[in-house]
Amino acid sequence: MDTAAHTMDVARLAKEAARSVARLTTAAKNAWLLRSAEEVRAATDKIKEANSCDVEAAKAKTFSSALIDRLILTDKRIGEIVTSLQEIAALADPVGEISHLVTRPSGISVGRMRVPIGVIGVVYEARPNVTVDATALCLKAGNAIVLRGGSEAFQTNRALAESLRRACSETGVPPEAIGFIETTDREAVRILLTLDKYIDLVVPRGGKPLIKLVAGTATMPVLKHYEGNCHVYVDEFADLDKALRICLNAKVQRPGVCNAAETFLVHAAVANAFLPGLGKALIEKGVEVRGCPDTRRLIPQAKMATAQDWDEEYLDLIIAIRVVPTFEEALDHIARHSSQHTEAIVTENHTRAMRFLREVDSSSVMVNASTRFSDGGQYGLGAEIGISTDKLHARGPVGLEGLTTQKFIVFGDGHVRE
Repeated sequence: MDTAAHTMDVARLAKEAARSVARLTTAAKNAWLLRSAEEVRAATDKIKEANSCDVEAAKAKTFSSALIDRLILTDKRIGEIVTSLQEIAALADPVGEISHLVTRPSGISVGRMRVPIGVIGVVYEARPNVTVDATALCLKAGNAIVLRGGSEAFQTNRALAESLRRACSETGVPPEAIGFIETTDREAVRILLTLDKYIDLVVPRGGKPLIKLVAGTATMPVLKHYEGNCHVYVDEFADLDKALRICLNAKVQRPGVCNAAETFLVHAAVANAFLPGLGKALIEKGVEVRGCPDTRRLIPQAKMATAQDWDEEYLDLIIAIRVVPTFEEALDHIARHSSQHTEAIVTENHTRAMRFLREVDSSSVMVNASTRFSDGGQYGLGAEIGISTDKLHARGPVGLEGLTTQKFIVFGDGHVRE
């Protein structure tokens, strides 16, 4: 296969199909989503067979346990993919929505209409569910998509993409609108990132090296986050039972994802009462604790944290814990070390909670809730194409609205400018 020619053809065909997708009615897009759900469910055995090949190859290459966890598709995870398609079908269609319509002194009416972006390129690693979630969101928002998944999930991604394309023939969606790069050649990524003639926006999903490559190479806008160094701060006014549940969930429930907590900050006023129990619970769950001197005094099994630990995204059963003397010091620590993904405070003090919400500069900020809720599905977006820590044009989990843009519209009745 000629990688350059193939990649360009896929992008070109997606661009040609984008106009047809933009014209689809909400009913047609929803019909495709629901048919896609049926196709994925019907192909469960085929998808699992393909996934098994990918997982065995990943194990043979001694990939990390975190990557393998993201790669595996169980019956439950395939069921969640099906549910996600159905939930996206149930969401309101943002395309064509008119807002801010006002009549100006000249007599013209000026407003804004929400419209598709065009063609979205998605470059991703390991997570096969991205194939479905990204495609579903892009098409519901009126866009075509070009998918380039990682070689470690190639067989699974192809099986899922085939299911989505099978749904096209019965619903009027052009199959070319779901572009799938049929090669594991890494050169395809570099070529794709220069095709700004065809691709309007690229979204990378994966590790920091991939995102740096995309951000440094792409000739079109990039929607990204580099890493998820997420914090939970246990305030002096915290309910410590709540704090224990939140901290354990944020770290242990699924440690290999970007919204898992990597650092706990604990106010000195509650450290003696809270940290021994937290340490015991973490260690029982297999978590390696790295801490400051005060943390090690209260959790003797903890290793000494280094300066690097405060900036680390472990994506594993490792946690850094620091005792902070004041609320202000917690804010300062987060400002210095956060990746601006997700931070949480545990407190019963309303003033503290509101200050935390206002002053912490991250894409999601939470009060008395686990960082694991930082997710498009949990936010009611149906799913997400990714989480953006950029400040333009979308921030946080990116759902349907984040995959559209706006244009000004003007209504007149023969008006001319004096």
